[in-house]
Amino acid sequence: MLRALVICLVVSTARGNAFCPGGCSCDDEILVVSCIEANLDVIPITLNPAIQRLVLQYNRVKSVDAAFQFYGQLQYVDLSHNNLVTIPTKSFDSQKRLLELHLSHNKISAITNRTFEGLKQLSVLNLRGNYLEDLPDRLFSVLSQLEQLDLGQNRICRIDSEAFAGLISLRVLYLDDNQLKVVPTSSFPPLGSLAELKVGLNSFTTLPDDAFKGLSRLSSLDLTGAGLVNTSENSFRGLSALRNLVLTDNKLTKIPTKQLAILVRLEELAIGQNDFTVLEINAFKGLKKLRRLDVSGAPLLERVENGAFADNLNLESLTLNSNKRLRSLEDGVLTGLPHLRHLALRDNAFVTFPESLVAWPELHKLDLSENPLYCGCTLEWLRELLVRRNTSQVLCSAPPHLRDKALKSLEADELGCTLHDARQQAIVGALCGTAVALTALLGLLLYHYRHQVHNVLKDCRWNKRVMSSKESEYQKTFSDEDYVIRSSKPEPVTEL
Repeated sequence: MLRALVICLVVSTARGNAFCPGGCSCDDEILVVSCIEANLDVIPITLNPAIQRLVLQYNRVKSVDAAFQFYGQLQYVDLSHNNLVTIPTKSFDSQKRLLELHLSHNKISAITNRTFEGLKQLSVLNLRGNYLEDLPDRLFSVLSQLEQLDLGQNRICRIDSEAFAGLISLRVLYLDDNQLKVVPTSSFPPLGSLAELKVGLNSFTTLPDDAFKGLSRLSSLDLTGAGLVNTSENSFRGLSALRNLVLTDNKLTKIPTKQLAILVRLEELAIGQNDFTVLEINAFKGLKKLRRLDVSGAPLLERVENGAFADNLNLESLTLNSNKRLRSLEDGVLTGLPHLRHLALRDNAFVTFPESLVAWPELHKLDLSENPLYCGCTLEWLRELLVRRNTSQVLCSAPPHLRDKALKSLEADELGCTLHDARQQAIVGALCGTAVALTALLGLLLYHYRHQVHNVLKDCRWNKRVMSSKESEYQKTFSDEDYVIRSSKPEPVTEL
């Protein structure tokens, strides 16, 4: 009787009498129905059967009932944040064109290999935030076109070795925030096309050798909060295509340099929130293609040694934020990085920054905020740099009268500088030093050639005496009176 009623209603809507429930938005032109927070207990049965997109977020729907079978043109369905507990077999058998199915944040505790029968075109399946505990054999085998599968934030503690069999097109897999105690290595071989894997927020403790065997095309691996204390020497072996690795929020006491060196194509690495105290010389040796490095939130990090990035000449972005014990960087640690354009040193324990630390004008992005800076004349150069560019707000922490004042808003006199320009001081100092050096050199030369100089001066005095005697004789020969007389004598006139 109920099925007959449903058929009757659907036939009615097919004739153009579709009904849009209260709290819903129905657009018959673009064939989209949206019922977000509409207090629905069931899936509406009076919608246009030609709809292609159905959004039923934040309702109280408990089951995928028979009415769903009549919307055979659907391409996108979002039933997230409802009260779904189970999904009957073949619930989606009529959705031959469905591309995306979102069932996240429900109460689904079990699914079978028949749950998704009929979804031959499905490319995205989202089951995040449910109560799944076990992934049995060939659970997703009917989803040969599936490209993205999100199983994060469940209670999964066991994955059968053939659970992912048939997922020949899968590119993205999320298994994060579950209860896995070991890496499910045996279940990876069927995923030869996988490019991105999130498997953090579990309890692995360690990564064994060949932990990700079979994932030769994996490009991105996220192990955030996986509980790692150490990694085996060959834990990343086989990941020849890996470009992005996230190891943040684990319990590593030192950088796993040798283990990382095998990742010759790695371009991005995030390894903050671990327990190491120092970034040693050649800490990232072998990572010659590394472009972005993030070492933030390491509570025990105190020192970055000169040469820590010696093998990372292609580094473009370096982020060292929120390391509460990091007070300084060793001289030369950032030299020799010709491509460095983004530097973030926010929220550390720096009281000053040396001008020689890095080629500051070449940086495109710079963040030095939230450090306990002492604003003195030694930071006049930084004040000028901040004035010239639009960058993060840098505040002073000391001396007391400059506390919480923006460095770039201060004048040179307020920083205790005698000259208004730190470079001017350097120029004056250089000129004075040059003058002293030249004077000393001249004195040294005079002392070394003192005999020659003495002889030259002696010759000059002798010549001067000789010339003086000749001039005296000449003056005696022609007295002033004679000169006057001779000058006044008339010249002879020749008559014609």
